[in-house]
Amino acid sequence: YQRRVHGACTLDPSLSAFHDASVNSNPRQINLLDTVRARGSVTVEQLADMLGVTLQTVRRDVQRLADAGLLTRFHGGVRVPSSTTENIGYQQRETLNADGKARIARRVAELVPNDCSLILNIGTTTEAIAKALMRHTGLRVITNNLNVATILSGNTACEVIVAGGSVRPRDRAVVGEATIDFIRQFKVDIALIGVSSIEADGSLRDFDLREVKVAQTIIAQAREVWLAADASKFNRPAMIQLGTLSQIDRLFTDAAPPPPFPDLLHAAQVRLEIARDN
Repeated sequence: YQRRVHGACTLDPSLSAFHDASVNSNPRQINLLDTVRARGSVTVEQLADMLGVTLQTVRRDVQRLADAGLLTRFHGGVRVPSSTTENIGYQQRETLNADGKARIARRVAELVPNDCSLILNIGTTTEAIAKALMRHTGLRVITNNLNVATILSGNTACEVIVAGGSVRPRDRAVVGEATIDFIRQFKVDIALIGVSSIEADGSLRDFDLREVKVAQTIIAQAREVWLAADASKFNRPAMIQLGTLSQIDRLFTDAAPPPPFPDLLHAAQVRLEIARDN
């Protein structure tokens, strides 16, 4: 299976070609791969239902595709392999683990009191939170997310303040130096933020430097910082560091974080809120 080339061991190319062919020639695995690529991220249970096979079969196929570098596993599910330099598209992120994000949003809304001030940043999870806050009263919400502003403007018992700056067309995010200067005028009770990545060193990461600069300002202007991140964000690589878990007061997610995150959260004194199925 290996051969020596100038003193080094390398994988026999014929074996590698056989491995790729064996994966690509399996119709069930091709269907599974196409399903994950279309959705961005899927749970093992959803794959079993959609493909009409057992959980054991899905897990075997997922493991083989992950070993081939075609998929990435996370707790309870699977996603397309991540780039460290570019996030997946907005429409794809909207449907990615939508059920988990909705559970997270409901749990956040349960703990947000009426008559408080909030900042909500960019992301589909914060947009789900905005929908869950529609029955709250007396909220004053600052946001650099036009989708959040549109949602919460339908709550007449809530005041919405939109940050100025440059609008990013693909997801209606507002970013730039003007956005940072605007947010620095406020000190809010709670910042509700999302991120693209939580890495195993405890760093919070994202892909767009302008977005990261705004998020760092939001953290600095809040008395408490609540991070909402579904399970697919753990161990997902991203290029730009936004902050660390030590800057977070509460982490809301939809499944128990894998190691080493429980220890990291304990060391950083972050309160973990797991939004489980009802």
